[in-house]
Amino acid sequence: MQLIKTLFKYYLTMIFIFFITRLALFIIYFDRFSESGVNYWLSFLYGLKVDTIVACMFLVIPLILLTLLPSLFAKIVNFVLRVYFIIVFAIILYIDIATFDFFAEYDVRPDFKFVEFLAYPKEVFGLLMANYKLPLLIAFITISLFSWIFWKSSKNSFMSIMQTSWIKRAVLFIPLLALLFIGIRSSFGHRPANLSDSMYSTNRIVNEIAKNSLYSIGYAIYANKKYETKTTKLYGEMDIDEALKRVAKRVGIVGNDFNSSSVFKRLQKTNFPTQKNKNLVIFLQESLGYQFVTPQITPNLLNLKKEGVWFDNLYSNGTRSIRGIAGITSGFLAVPGKGVVKRNKSQSDFFTFASVLKPLGYHTMFLYGGEARFDNMRSWFLGNGFDEIVEQKDYKNPTFVATWGVSDEDLANKANERFNTLYQKNQPFAALMFSSSNHMPFEIPDNRIELVNKEQKFCVQNAIKYADFAIGKFFEDAKKLPYYKDTVFVVVADHNVRVYGDDIVPINMFHIPALIIADDLKPQTYSHLSSQPDILATALDLLGKDFKYPILGNSIFSDNKQDINLLQFNENYALRVGNKVAVAVPNKPKETFIYKDKKLIPTLHDQELEKDVLAFIITLNHLYDKQLYR
Repeated sequence: MQLIKTLFKYYLTMIFIFFITRLALFIIYFDRFSESGVNYWLSFLYGLKVDTIVACMFLVIPLILLTLLPSLFAKIVNFVLRVYFIIVFAIILYIDIATFDFFAEYDVRPDFKFVEFLAYPKEVFGLLMANYKLPLLIAFITISLFSWIFWKSSKNSFMSIMQTSWIKRAVLFIPLLALLFIGIRSSFGHRPANLSDSMYSTNRIVNEIAKNSLYSIGYAIYANKKYETKTTKLYGEMDIDEALKRVAKRVGIVGNDFNSSSVFKRLQKTNFPTQKNKNLVIFLQESLGYQFVTPQITPNLLNLKKEGVWFDNLYSNGTRSIRGIAGITSGFLAVPGKGVVKRNKSQSDFFTFASVLKPLGYHTMFLYGGEARFDNMRSWFLGNGFDEIVEQKDYKNPTFVATWGVSDEDLANKANERFNTLYQKNQPFAALMFSSSNHMPFEIPDNRIELVNKEQKFCVQNAIKYADFAIGKFFEDAKKLPYYKDTVFVVVADHNVRVYGDDIVPINMFHIPALIIADDLKPQTYSHLSSQPDILATALDLLGKDFKYPILGNSIFSDNKQDINLLQFNENYALRVGNKVAVAVPNKPKETFIYKDKKLIPTLHDQELEKDVLAFIITLNHLYDKQLYR
């Protein structure tokens, strides 16, 4: 019957577009998995399954209109479906064209980040115009050409179906709806198919190729809401008391009975007692991966390395700035789903270094070159103890303004000016400075640095070198000011510029640098495995006061410091203890690996370590949900 043929034709058209995209990715990234030992041809079979889910979803509305409405509405249905399919194919074409640049940047299919940034049109528009003019032009031409051809060729394509007897069409509704339902569910098991069904191999790139971009976006939006309420269904179940005790043991938190309102809050005695109220300045660097720390790119940071404690085995919590912000200001690890900086229950009374220093009379502030509303930073900082926000509007006559705000150089100048003013008033202070120059489209001012890449000024290497220039200028100027000798300085990255790799969690791309400089602190290199919460705990230790806090890490000068990391990559978690790693993937069995030569090598299951990675996930969600991290 014509109805079935028409629906099948549109199904095949959608499947064809998805197949072409998958084939192109397969060819482009073939060298990433050609010698992986996995059956990469199965990516097309698993891909067909998820493509079918998407195509069947889009066919539900046409089925309803074509089978349940009488012939009286033939013209209306014909017009509506022509418009409907233009919109559907425009969305499919746009998302699939955008997939290539998104994959090149983030090493994954489009996910929640693809839609999350739409809340910031100014920054996104500037980024698109600076870096993606050609892809946008290609997408616009492709969609326009397709829409024009489709509109011309489909003038009466649905009229003949609608003129068929209503009874003949109506009797097909139930069997065809059942067929679409089977296609959408794509499983006869207890649970319908989902994104995890595409993750059939140990090679992450093969899994990404098997996915469908449109489905990945939709599932990410759905899953981000689900993480807050149904974490146990995604990762597994564990009694909360067991989870808390496991996490405490792994982190090195001792002496708690877990019955208090803040389960990990404990008294930490300082190793550097003093009567002074030392200041704290944390300079958080955007996307500074450890691989960029070279004499050519970061000469200033390497010179400063000789003056303090250098961390050469530090790994970030996640791959987004809000994960780094939470790690370095609150000592929290990456909670499933959206980060705590953007979640509702953590907008007040969530622990930060501001809340622990406020009782001592500290003035606390967040200094940023862009608009602090981005990623909900303004709300989170002001709601969690910070007294002052310095953002783009507060800079008068800045040296350089880019897409993401004023330059790091302007940030450095403003910070020293503000810190000196507070010091002159005998006001102790603690501040987080957040850089922005090393962010696409990597815009930097002229005549500041000798370009690393002279052929392409606006690139990551030059942006990092300019960020390093700003670090050097900040310290050069700070050393001339009296506040310097009474201040603990931290320079640390929020995450790497681009986290990519073939492993299910590419651990080597979480490697970031950090440096702590303080008066009378012996220069040294700390080579034990460390986390961003460890950096915060160490900085507070150097302030010379005893503090009560729930930080999920320890000072490197504490006997309780553990050599662990918890890393989050998209929805996957990796708990690393030494060089053994347990990985948790939603709706999949836990796995154990050995981390060697920057690669994950499968090994025998370590059941205790696999239970511990689940314990971290359960605990972090519990601490947030019950508002116990304070």
